[in-house]
Amino acid sequence: MRIGSRRDDDFEINVISLIDVLLTLLMFFVLSTTFIQHSRVKVDLPKADAEARESTDNALTLMVDRDGHYAVGSDEVMGEGIEPLKATLERVAGPDRSRVVVIRADANTAHQNVVRAMDALGQLGFTHLSIATTPSEAPAR
Repeated sequence: MRIGSRRDDDFEINVISLIDVLLTLLMFFVLSTTFIQHSRVKVDLPKADAEARESTDNALTLMVDRDGHYAVGSDEVMGEGIEPLKATLERVAGPDRSRVVVIRADANTAHQNVVRAMDALGQLGFTHLSIATTPSEAPAR
C-alpha cells in the first residue's frame, strides 16, 4: 500500500503564463494600432438634381473665382494664403461653427484654391460644407 502518492492520471495545466502572454499581445496590438480620423470636414458632394437641394437660408457663402481670389459673403479677402482667409471667415461667421458653408467655385478655378478654402474651414471647425453646382443640361436624344 502506498500512502500519500499521487495517481498518474491527475495533471494540471498552469494557465497563468498563458494569460500573461495574451495580455502582453493585447497591449501590443492596442498600443500599435493607428486610429485614423478619415475626415474632419463633412463634404456634401455636388448633385445636379434641382429637386434635391437642401435649405441654405442661413448658409455662409464662400466664393472662389478663376484667379484664386476669395470672397466670404460680400466681403472680399485681402491678401494671399490661408491666414487672411481664416481671419475673414472668423470675422464674418462669428462664433457659430455649425452653419452650413456653401463653396461657390468657378468651373475653371484651380483645384488647389478650393482645397485651400476647405482646409481653412476645417481648421476653424466648420463641419457642414456644400459645393454649389448648376443643374446639368439633359443629354440630347
